[in-house]
Amino acid sequence: MKKHFLLWLIIILSLPSNARQSSFSTAGFYQLPHTGREVFSMNVAWRFYKGDVKGTPYLNSFDDSKWNVVSLPHGSEYLPVDDCGNINYQGVTWYRKHFTLNNELKGKKLFLHFEAIMGKCKVWVNGKQLVKHFGGYLPIVADITSTVDFDQENIITVLADNSNDPTYPPGKPQDLLGFAYFGGIYRDCWLIAHNNVYITDPNYENETAGGGLLVAYPKVNQSEASVFVKLHIRNTNRTPFAGTVQYELIDKTGKKIASLSQKVKVATKAASSVQETIVVKRPMLWSPEHPYLYKLNVYIKDTKGKTVDGYQRRIGVRSIEFKQKNGLFINGKPYGKPLLGGNRHQEFAVVGNAVPNIVHWRDAKKMRDAGMEIVRNAHYPQDPAFMDACDELGLFVIVNTPGWQFWNKEPIFEQRVLSDISQMIRRDRNHPSVFLWEPILNETYYPSSFAKNATEVTQKEFPYPNSMGACDDGADGAKYYSVLLRPREKLDSTKTYLVREWGDNVDDWNAQNSNSRVYRGLGEQPMLIQTEHYARMMKSMVFDVPKQRIGGCLWHTFDHQQDYHPTPFYGGIMDAFRQPKFSYYMFMAQRDTVKRDELFETGPMVYIAHEMTPFSPTDVTVYSNCDEVRLTFLKNGKQWSYTKKKNDGEIPSPIIVFDDAFDFYACKAMSRAGKHDEVFLYAEGLINGKVVATDKRQPSLRPDRLRLRVDDEGTGLIANGSDFVTIIAELVDKDGRVKRLANSAVKFSVEGQGRIIGDERIQANPRNISWGSAPALIQSTTIPGMIHIKARFLYEGSTMPLNGEIKLYTREDPMPAIYSEKEANQIVKNKPTNDDSDDKENKKDAQALKDHELKLKEVEQQQSSFGVGIND
Repeated sequence: MKKHFLLWLIIILSLPSNARQSSFSTAGFYQLPHTGREVFSMNVAWRFYKGDVKGTPYLNSFDDSKWNVVSLPHGSEYLPVDDCGNINYQGVTWYRKHFTLNNELKGKKLFLHFEAIMGKCKVWVNGKQLVKHFGGYLPIVADITSTVDFDQENIITVLADNSNDPTYPPGKPQDLLGFAYFGGIYRDCWLIAHNNVYITDPNYENETAGGGLLVAYPKVNQSEASVFVKLHIRNTNRTPFAGTVQYELIDKTGKKIASLSQKVKVATKAASSVQETIVVKRPMLWSPEHPYLYKLNVYIKDTKGKTVDGYQRRIGVRSIEFKQKNGLFINGKPYGKPLLGGNRHQEFAVVGNAVPNIVHWRDAKKMRDAGMEIVRNAHYPQDPAFMDACDELGLFVIVNTPGWQFWNKEPIFEQRVLSDISQMIRRDRNHPSVFLWEPILNETYYPSSFAKNATEVTQKEFPYPNSMGACDDGADGAKYYSVLLRPREKLDSTKTYLVREWGDNVDDWNAQNSNSRVYRGLGEQPMLIQTEHYARMMKSMVFDVPKQRIGGCLWHTFDHQQDYHPTPFYGGIMDAFRQPKFSYYMFMAQRDTVKRDELFETGPMVYIAHEMTPFSPTDVTVYSNCDEVRLTFLKNGKQWSYTKKKNDGEIPSPIIVFDDAFDFYACKAMSRAGKHDEVFLYAEGLINGKVVATDKRQPSLRPDRLRLRVDDEGTGLIANGSDFVTIIAELVDKDGRVKRLANSAVKFSVEGQGRIIGDERIQANPRNISWGSAPALIQSTTIPGMIHIKARFLYEGSTMPLNGEIKLYTREDPMPAIYSEKEANQIVKNKPTNDDSDDKENKKDAQALKDHELKLKEVEQQQSSFGVGIND
């Protein structure tokens, strides 16, 4: 067993200067010291085999030495970012993990907690089958206390099968499915160790509205809030337990603002629930604008005052009310504006659904930066880390049960759907970000009786305020729901409405030609058209509507694969690597101008959606949330101005277009005169006559070098074997301006404690530059240290721009991990390459390029003297 117990001071000192400490729950809680409860990562070093295996791979005697070694989260394969059409593997995969346990854990209760395994699965420990599970998006928990051996090596074996199966949701054949059903153990795995008197796991216990910790808010206002707490405790000892449950509510400064203690008794080998209400005076309330989180510490103590179990939850005190024609009320007050948001698939470029925790946080951050306040988890419960991030960043969440356009009349299918509803509520009920449950199946012709059963399960699992199920308007059984999605023209005065999907615009569902689906690499004109379309739809679907329609979610925030169609969904405002399109900045312009001290971007902004290329439009588009915008073309050149008009029927910040504001030939004349610095577009955003935001564009000149940057939202990289960051290689001129119109191939190489995800087989490395950039995914090893990343052109010549390089430093993972060092040493690592092209790279330097530029002067002079292009 390998443990890393680090003092937080050491962790803080080891962080890169721009790295953000990220905090994610494990099995639904945060660990507290000195409680007898410990959490260990089981993510590192699993043997993996894709395909079925002859023999008995679940027995410890099975020889898996020829299987690859991987770390979780892990998908069954890497895939090309722009390929689609049901190409992903569908079938059996096997995993085996070798590990030993420290004797310190003897006598503890030991639970294995998988956040999710895709498809139908079986789990064995030391040859004993403990789990058989159907479904790919919810926790799988096994009690392994009596199965592990402290005197020898233990082996966990997992069989995961993501092939078609109509008996559990989603159920639909994957070649007809609107998203990719990737395989593998694609979320985290934890080992939870605690004493024999303990707080239970809600996804392990079969307790309606129970199991673990449940938090609700029966009364919320500015002066006082009631925090209802219900705790489920199990005693596996041979004697009864008597003691106390203690709660402490801690604010952001670390101050204890409320506490509560109550007596508890639990019979021998039994479980019991206790409940109480904590009163909080002058509470800080959670909302998208101010997502204030308290820490709720929970302790179980015996009669002598010794803590026998405990943990921490982050909670947000808030209330949500749907008041039909009066609209949405948050914390007792009208919200005052529609909720603008988007849908999200968990999928990321190359890795599919196998996304580490910090990448989920970055996704939520990018959505909040864009001004989104709500996300719909299409079409399944997403990673717990994403829910944690939404709590922290103020992003309301619609939590969906797995399902998409499929119903099976066999009773087992409905039973499993209803079980999924219960399990997703038990998992997510304490998150302040939960806005609505969507327990029905997306776009599905299910019977009315199912819709009734689904809402009854929802109400039973959380029979407290601020928990509401939603259903499609017009669907069978919609009468059982007071919040309806996909509103029709005629609204029912007894209902509240929210648009679950808006924006996608295809000619027909076979061809799927669309002005909303735009590959980022197509450049300015298509991206401008996408943005104009989204602005029109945003007006008609979200803003120019009665209060009874409280908001809407764009379909879709990110580009993603779809199994039923050969073309990916390109309708995202960001691509699959999370690189923004123009529409991202149009969304950003809809946020208010108030500057807040939050983890996401706030305040005034202005963005010029124009690259000043020879093919750029003569009209210049600008996105801004400011009252006024000034645009200047060329130094001492013409100036335009725009003043926002108050129009309740418009989106908050309409697209600004300055007609005929760009002239390529005027730029050309000044460039020929050597006045490159005077060629620009400059936008100023003003509020109350004062400039509060600016943006500047200049034409890119001759490509000078590849520039590498890290797209990590300031989080840094953890050395846990699975964390990754996106490295963007950009082709830039000598002043750092991106050359958008380029398509050279870039080859990445890595030295040190990192590796590149994917290779030439899936077009991940080398990768072609598209719209000025080429992304690559860099993954950490389990050893903290430096990662040296280089990018060069696949085909090089003496006049090519300089190659690029960057160094990253990974930091120690504060989470202790259990794995076999022998197994971990066999994880494939990148080795420095020594081919001829690298030798050429080492010999080329900046001085050589400068020498060549001097030689070019002669060529340029000759072209000028002959008048080449002067009158073109």
